[in-house]
Amino acid sequence: MAATESDRVAKARRVRLGNRVVVTEGLELSFWADVSHRCLTASWPSFIGGAALVFIIFNAFFALLYWLGDQPIANVPGGQYIDYLYFSIETLSTAGYGDMHPQTHYGHFIAAVELFTGIFSMSLMTGLIFARFSRPRARLLFADNPVISNHEGQQTLMIRLANERHNIIANATARLWLFKNGVSKEGMAYRRFYDLPLVQRESPALALSWTLFHVIGEDSPLHGLSAADLEAINAGLGVVVSGYDDLAAQTVHARRSYEHSDIRIGHRYAEILRTTDDGLIRIDYSRFHDTIEA
Repeated sequence: MAATESDRVAKARRVRLGNRVVVTEGLELSFWADVSHRCLTASWPSFIGGAALVFIIFNAFFALLYWLGDQPIANVPGGQYIDYLYFSIETLSTAGYGDMHPQTHYGHFIAAVELFTGIFSMSLMTGLIFARFSRPRARLLFADNPVISNHEGQQTLMIRLANERHNIIANATARLWLFKNGVSKEGMAYRRFYDLPLVQRESPALALSWTLFHVIGEDSPLHGLSAADLEAINAGLGVVVSGYDDLAAQTVHARRSYEHSDIRIGHRYAEILRTTDDGLIRIDYSRFHDTIEA
């Protein structure tokens, strides 16, 4: 039976792809189907909050099992649930202070199961935290707006970026794409992307700033397009930069996407580099995103 409109709306999910929000329908993916990916992509507050919630649930469950038994734990005054909860925390975390300990076969069995759960969960948590910290990431700052103006006597699309860490990213490479809507001969709408050639795709050592240049010649997909034309085709830009981080000894990647409304035609970037009287290079990052009319 075909799903009704209300069913599809109920199963719709919002996902963010770069700066674009997409609503997906008809794809049922349970939380546990890809829990490792969710743990790696969640924000740190969400990750820590989720881990704390799981810790509380586990301890509450095992404390309930102890509480249901016939005095399974020694030195529990009055057999109150809160005391079993404290013992569960000691056992699950493998702390074992020693004042409370199992004294029946039932208590030993539940404690053994909880110890295994604690060892397993701590190993899993250690791996997830290590994976989150060890993921190679480039701290690249991209200008808020691509600009189009004359450069070296030719109309050029320019995008400025900078290395926020000020370390060396060796053999940095950049690629730039144009995304736009199109209609096939059969009348089907589709989204196409075009690789925009750059004047210089590689940088031997990206440490400070780097401006990407795409000459808008007759063979460029952007040739002759105005701001209204870019809006009509719902144009967008995608930038991907990768390189070898000498400090982390890993290959790092960074990307940024732009909408057609972000592109400023007839503008150029404000100057941020200058040389001081003592020969030092000074970069003013407070003007990094500023553009001025060409």
